[in-house]
Amino acid sequence: MPEQLEVDGAALTYDDEGPRDGAGVPLVFVHGWTANRHRWDHQMAHFAKTRRVIRLDLRGHGDSSGAGVRTIEELAGDVLALLDHLKVERFVLVGHSMGGMISQTIALAHPERVERMVLVNSIGRMVYSRGRGLVMAASTLVPFKLFLAANIQRAFAPGYPREEIREYIRASADTPKEVVMTLYGAMRAFDVLDRVGEIRVPTLLVHGYHDIQLPVPQMLRMAKAYPDAVVRIIDAGHELPVEKPAELTEALDRFV
Repeated sequence: MPEQLEVDGAALTYDDEGPRDGAGVPLVFVHGWTANRHRWDHQMAHFAKTRRVIRLDLRGHGDSSGAGVRTIEELAGDVLALLDHLKVERFVLVGHSMGGMISQTIALAHPERVERMVLVNSIGRMVYSRGRGLVMAASTLVPFKLFLAANIQRAFAPGYPREEIREYIRASADTPKEVVMTLYGAMRAFDVLDRVGEIRVPTLLVHGYHDIQLPVPQMLRMAKAYPDAVVRIIDAGHELPVEKPAELTEALDRFV
């Protein structure tokens, strides 16, 4: 059953499952922008059989309350507050998209606590051509529902069932507009590319071949800077945890 923790005016909803004396340190799953902890349902069901697994709804997402968060660092603080509350000192981080940005922030600030890290469809810096940057800036001026629908639609690989995409669009629309837009800006401002060489923990970078939100070349640019990184490319778009859940779980299983 999900539980809640009050952190700086927000009620963070989380799941903490699996045997406390299971194999290895706990796995901590961090979802992405406008998503929720259920992005990790397949991985949760698999890993909780043998080890402790923790996932949360980030502030303002899913079943968690709270708004006003403007930086990736603040979200990282929420994740660390939860882990401190649960007395989890060392862990494996698994972050999708914005969750990967949060994971890198934690690994840079507290390398002694991170045993391994998995970045799913994530990067260290969002890089765009001048034209693409102008399009992204202009997209924030359209009606909010259209802005959100366009971003979620393009996150999936060609051929993914339209009705399922519409369900994800509806779920994303439950995220408050303030949270969506401020964190959209936070992701665009996020930049640790020049620092990822400091992250010495073994890192797996799993990416969808058809990801046009955060394209593969941007991930590979980051991968080159990691001292100890493994890259896995899967035939999917940006939403790997739901597009190819079994393949992602297998990749995680081999790595952790």
